[in-house]
Amino acid sequence: MWDFSVGRALGLMLKTLPFVLLRIAVYFGVAVAYVLVTGTGAGIGWGVGGFGDEGFRASTTFWGGLVGFGLTAAVMYLLREYILYVVKAGHIAVLIKLLDGEQMPEGRSQIAYARREVSQRFAQASVLFGVDQLIKGVLRAITGLVRGIVSILPIPGAQQMVSVLQAFLRIAVGFIDEVILAYAIRTGSTNAWASAQTGLILYAQNYKPMLKNAAWLALIVYGLSFLVFLVMLAPAALVVYLIPGAWSAGGLIFALLFAWAVKAALLEPFAITCMMQVYFRTIEGQVPDPAWEAKLDNLSGKFRTLKEKAQNYQPPRATDPAVAPG
Repeated sequence: MWDFSVGRALGLMLKTLPFVLLRIAVYFGVAVAYVLVTGTGAGIGWGVGGFGDEGFRASTTFWGGLVGFGLTAAVMYLLREYILYVVKAGHIAVLIKLLDGEQMPEGRSQIAYARREVSQRFAQASVLFGVDQLIKGVLRAITGLVRGIVSILPIPGAQQMVSVLQAFLRIAVGFIDEVILAYAIRTGSTNAWASAQTGLILYAQNYKPMLKNAAWLALIVYGLSFLVFLVMLAPAALVVYLIPGAWSAGGLIFALLFAWAVKAALLEPFAITCMMQVYFRTIEGQVPDPAWEAKLDNLSGKFRTLKEKAQNYQPPRATDPAVAPG
C-alpha cells in the first residue's frame, strides 16, 4: 500500500506539540476571523437594509456578508508569506531534526529555535515564498508530464481518465512542495535556490513512489476533511442563525472554513511528515541524475528560473544585519 509509518508520523507530531498548538491557534483564528468579520458585514448590511423593503434588506445583508468575507480573504492573502515563514517552514525545520533522530527543545523555545533555523536558510519571508512558488510551478510541470504519459497509453477510456487524473494529481502534489522545502532546510545550505533545485531533481527521478504515497495521503487527508465538514454543518448552521438576516449561504461556507482549519492545522502536517519519511528514505545515497535535470530544464520555465537564481546567488556578507521576516 503505502511506504510511510502512520504511528511514527503521529509520534513526531506529538513531539512538536508547541507547533501543533501554534497551527491550531493560527488556522482556527483565521476561521473565526472569517466568521466574525462576515457576520459583522452581514449585520451592517441588515441595518442598512432597514431603509428599504424586505427584498432590499436581504440584498444588503448578503452583500455586507460578502464584503466582510472578501476583506478577510484580502488580509489573509497579504499574510500568506509570513504564515509560510513562521508556521509552516518552522514546523518543517523541527520535524526534519526529529526525523534525523536529533533532540529538540520543548515549549516556546522550540518555536524560537525553528525561527532561527529558517532564517539561516531563507533570509527573508519573500525569499522562502519565492522558492516555494517556483517549486510548485515545477511540480505542476512534472504532474503534466505524468498526465501526458497516461494520455498516450493504449488503454480504453484513457482520454476520459486524463481529466480525472489531472485533478487528483493536483491535489496529491499539494503536500510535496513543503517536502522539497524540507530538503532545502535539511542540507544546511544558505543557497535555498540550489537546494530546492537539487531536491526537485531527486523528486522527479523518483516520481513513481512519491506520487503513489502522495495519492494515498490525498485520500486520507481529504476523506477526513470531508468528515469534519459534515460534523461542522450543524454548529455552522447555528452560527448563521445568529447572524442578522440569516445569511443563507453562510452555513456551507463556515463548515468548509472549519474543515479547512482542521486540515491546515492537523492533517497537512501529518501528511507532510509521512511524505518526508518516504522522500528521504527513497533518495538516500542518490545523486541528481543529469538526464532528469535536462528533462526539467526543457519541461519547465520555473525550473530554469530556479536554476538561474541558484547560479546567480550571492551569499550575505558577514557584516550584513540579520533580516527579519517580511
